[in-house]
Amino acid sequence: MDGAQQGEPAGASSVGAQPYRPVTGAATAATLLISLELVREVLVSVSSWRNYLVVHDYLAGRVTDADLLAVDSDALATLVSWPSLLVWIAGGVAFLIWLWRARINAELMGGAAAHRRSRALVVGAWIAPVVNLWYPYQIVSDIWKASASRRPVPLALINAWWASFVAASLVKPIQWRMSAEQATEQDVLATANVTTLLAALYLVAGVLVILILRRITTWQTDGLAQNAV
Repeated sequence: MDGAQQGEPAGASSVGAQPYRPVTGAATAATLLISLELVREVLVSVSSWRNYLVVHDYLAGRVTDADLLAVDSDALATLVSWPSLLVWIAGGVAFLIWLWRARINAELMGGAAAHRRSRALVVGAWIAPVVNLWYPYQIVSDIWKASASRRPVPLALINAWWASFVAASLVKPIQWRMSAEQATEQDVLATANVTTLLAALYLVAGVLVILILRRITTWQTDGLAQNAV
C-alpha cells in the first residue's frame, strides 16, 4: 500500500526522495538586509524633515547660505544617498533566493499542485507589469499554506504584509515626484509628510515579511528534521 493510501499528505513520499533546499542562511541574510533597508527608510524620513526645518529657518533668516549648502554634504545625506541602493538590491536578491528555496521545499511538503503559479514566476512575478500586484501574494501565500505545520493556517499575516507593501509601492512614485519638485517651503513640508507615510508603510511591510520568512523557515526546518528521523 502506498503513502497516499496510508493517509500521508500529498507530496510526503517525495520528501524522502528529493533533498530539501537549506533556507536558514538565506533567511538570516534576508532578515539582516531587510532590517538595514528599514533603518535607511527611517533615516530618509528624518533627512526629509531635517531639510524642511533648514529651509524653514533659512527663509526666516536664522541660517546662512553656507548652512543650507552644508546640509547636502553631511553624514545623514551620505547615508540616504545612492550607495544605500546597494542595500535595497542585496536585500531583494537575498529574499528571492530564500523564496526560491522555500518554494521548492513547499512543493516537497505539500505537492506541486498546491501552488497556483509556476516556479519561473517566483522571481518573474515581482517585475512583470500589472500581475506584480497579486502574483507575488499568491506565491508567498501558497508557500505559507504548504509549509504550515498545521492546516488550514490563517492568512492574516500574509494579507497585512501584502496590503502594506502594495500601498507603499503606490506611494513611492508620488514621493519620488514630490522630491524632484520642491519649489516652495510648502512643497518641502508636503514631501516630508509623504516620506514619513512611505517609511511607516515600509516599516510595517518589512517587519511583517521578516515574521513571514522566519515562520516559514521554522516550519520547513522542523519538517526536514521530522522527515530525517
